[in-house]
Amino acid sequence: MEKTLNRIHPVSDPEATYFLQVSWEKDLGTGFGLLLSDCQCAWTGTVSEADISREAADIEMDREKYVEELRKALIAREESAGKYNFVIS
Repeated sequence: MEKTLNRIHPVSDPEATYFLQVSWEKDLGTGFGLLLSDCQCAWTGTVSEADISREAADIEMDREKYVEELRKALIAREESAGKYNFVIS
């Protein structure tokens, strides 16, 4: 299993700091787990392969392109710094 941990500052509260951990087996396209923490509370979730396919279809994006965008937004911080914003709600 692979994991990444990134510090994020959501646009919904730029002064706040959250930590986002993403874990996956083969690649993000087969599904992944999420853990979000503000160091006081933590929230977890999973995204299945079917969820990914459904979301790509909903926004009418090629599935492979959608998975690549997920990779950039969630785990490839250096190459995508400043390109993606997070909103915590």
